[in-house]
Amino acid sequence: MAKNTGKQNVSSLARVVARIWCENQPKNYVDDILVKHSLPWTNTHFGQQHWIFQHDGAPAHTAKSTQEWCEANLPAFIKKDNWPASSPDLNLLDYSAWGVLQNKVWARPHSSGEALKKTLREEWDKLPYENLHATVDAYPRRLRDVIKAKGGRIE
Repeated sequence: MAKNTGKQNVSSLARVVARIWCENQPKNYVDDILVKHSLPWTNTHFGQQHWIFQHDGAPAHTAKSTQEWCEANLPAFIKKDNWPASSPDLNLLDYSAWGVLQNKVWARPHSSGEALKKTLREEWDKLPYENLHATVDAYPRRLRDVIKAKGGRIE
């Protein structure tokens, strides 16, 4: 099969990502993502340091049950009503990980959506911890820059 390029690849990636998130609607999202992965990672990464959790506007993130779980189980989080409507400059995945993943995923052909999903998961697991750590550490500066830009884009 010929290697996918450009718009076709972006569209395929978007469909796979949308399917993954749709499969994890509120209860599954809380159980499979927050409880099993996010909370243990943040506890390991931040230890006793203060940290704040944020979401974007995905349906699983804005669901009442998700918001209630976050309020009950996280030290601090930004509620959906306080999150800027469209701010990719403050979404760690948008300004860091997706670009790296796209480059890796586009480097090889995919015969199906399942093959694309498999590659995404493999490449996510290969992301260097140092890059993710640097992305998290850069967040306060990015937040200050977005505030200075009065919510406008900084890149």
